[in-house]
Amino acid sequence: MSKGTLIIFVKAPLAGRVKTRLGRDIGMGRAAVLFRHLTKRVLDEAEKGPWRAILAIDPLSELHSNFPAWSQSCERVAQAPGDLGARMKSAMAAVPCGPVVIVGADAPGLRAGHVREAFHALGRADAVFGPAEDGGYWLAGLARRRAAPRLFENVRWSSRHALADTVRSLPANFRIRYLSELRDVDDAADLRIAGPILRSAR
Repeated sequence: MSKGTLIIFVKAPLAGRVKTRLGRDIGMGRAAVLFRHLTKRVLDEAEKGPWRAILAIDPLSELHSNFPAWSQSCERVAQAPGDLGARMKSAMAAVPCGPVVIVGADAPGLRAGHVREAFHALGRADAVFGPAEDGGYWLAGLARRRAAPRLFENVRWSSRHALADTVRSLPANFRIRYLSELRDVDDAADLRIAGPILRSAR
């Protein structure tokens, strides 16, 4: 049985290119530093399991960059063009058969145990999601035993509807499992709440 593939979506951690909503509150430079920290945390957790880990990088021009936050042992691929849904769908389609899970790099509470739980859920479920408090999600996974041709279509990204819209893009008979709710760090309010989690990892 396949151990599965974990794809971590990351952006080059450059000021003004990442966490711009947070950057408007605390400064673009500080936001980029925080994103590097978050990315390293997620990648450290990603390397603790038996799954194949792949770093999906945006933009293409940074594919071979050696940012300290980026794992040097993970495989690397470039994210495809298009909106987030098109990029995630393309990334999932590009890996071998078997379960696939995608995570971002901005949920400080994410642990290897969450990824293990997601792959375990896909033993019976067709899809798994890790819901975020803002209506989005920090993890999406498919067992890929059955086709989902409309996956990620007509999703209102960066809104409270993102998870619900994604679920509606799946076939009606799909079995769906949900993991624990976590909080992304998108603005200063999120950062204040996530502060203890971030400090505990230092």
